Amino acid sequence: MWPRMRRWIVRPATRPLRGAFRVPGDKSISHRAWILASLAEGTSVLRGVSPGEDVARTRAVMAALGVTITDLDARTARVEGVGLGGLRAPAGGALDCGNAGTSMRLLAGVLAAQGFDSTLVGDASLSRRPMGRITRPLRARGANVEGVIDPVRRDETAPLTIRGLTGGRRLFASDESLVVASAQVKSCLLLSGLFADGGTSVREPTLSRDHTERMLLAMGAPLRTMGPVSQLDPQGWSGALAPLDLDVPGDPSAAAFWVVAAHVVEGSRVQVRGVGVNPTRTGFLEALRDQGGGAGVAPKGEAGGEPVGDLHVGVAGTGTLRRAAHVAGELTTRCIDEIPALVAAAAVSPGESRFEDLAELRVKESDRVAALAALLAAFGIAHRVTGDGLTVVGGKPRGGAVIDSRGDHRIAMAAAVLALAAEGETTVDDVACVDTSDPDFAAILRGLGGDIEVIG
Repeated sequence: MWPRMRRWIVRPATRPLRGAFRVPGDKSISHRAWILASLAEGTSVLRGVSPGEDVARTRAVMAALGVTITDLDARTARVEGVGLGGLRAPAGGALDCGNAGTSMRLLAGVLAAQGFDSTLVGDASLSRRPMGRITRPLRARGANVEGVIDPVRRDETAPLTIRGLTGGRRLFASDESLVVASAQVKSCLLLSGLFADGGTSVREPTLSRDHTERMLLAMGAPLRTMGPVSQLDPQGWSGALAPLDLDVPGDPSAAAFWVVAAHVVEGSRVQVRGVGVNPTRTGFLEALRDQGGGAGVAPKGEAGGEPVGDLHVGVAGTGTLRRAAHVAGELTTRCIDEIPALVAAAAVSPGESRFEDLAELRVKESDRVAALAALLAAFGIAHRVTGDGLTVVGGKPRGGAVIDSRGDHRIAMAAAVLALAAEGETTVDDVACVDTSDPDFAAILRGLGGDIEVIG
């Protein structure tokens, strides 16, 4: 659990932001790399894995399950894969996922197929997040997994207790149609399917991020994808995953805050290098482009099946937001983690911006819809919350705002970005949570010319 005393003091920008830099490795890809490299046959080499606390939790769990992981240098690690049958029962009790929902949901899919007992626990925030979305389909394919019933949400939550399969039992086939597109649920089921006797089919209403599918295909898994449908058929498969040699691209969710910051501060020229530009993750660029802004993308090839590029803001046509945003439906799915950054952009854009279909934001590290409404209110920005929608009326953020991050890294970063356009200094409380995804955030902002003070 991170300390709760650290805060930022952010003062209005007095000059354009200027600079070129890299953001941390993609969180989503990093989680999957630690897990799948551990399940591979042979030695994997991973470079540029996210340094955030969330991803470190996944690494620690795989080590606790008997996987040998060695740091070769500050950004490179070697993973000695144990194969699908090589994980061992943890010796140290419960497996702690901290604040990482991705860790818990993906690891549950792997552990549900093992022959030993395990328990997944998390911090107070993670222990409030809904887990029935994975426990129910896992039980339907023969797993013995149980959460704690939350009487308010009427759903299962952590800790998750998983009983090992005995008597040579294996998971059987699964055919799931998800009501809400979710990469974590889809990945949980696909990972469990690696150990199953029958096939695994997952249908989503719209395509969520597809990092698991790309990585599995690169490792030789018997997977087929057709838009929002993924099918894993182990019949005739050797059961061996090839090891990875992977450079993890920069995290587009982290990059989004810098792209927006460059729009918020007039005249800025910012280059974010080596960012993953997987189409399932670049909805935020489309939303900004619809507003007259966006970022130029210079392709830089692929890494592990993932397209990579440099993002340029401040080149022709990418530096000014001239109209309101409308983010809904499939576009919301492709920028769900970037909504806080886009709301900060909308707060200083002309007109009424509408964000719809935000139900998934209600069950993130915080209720992000409520947290964003509170952030806008603190800055004096007119807004309306209607169900799972948020309307933002662009204006001038007032000074003196005090923002409670609610322990949510993306709320803290959105507040810091919006503070650059405020009329006076802004205090953002409880910012140690940013270490889960971008521990260098304050240093990067300072390097670009922003005025940010870290206290505590």
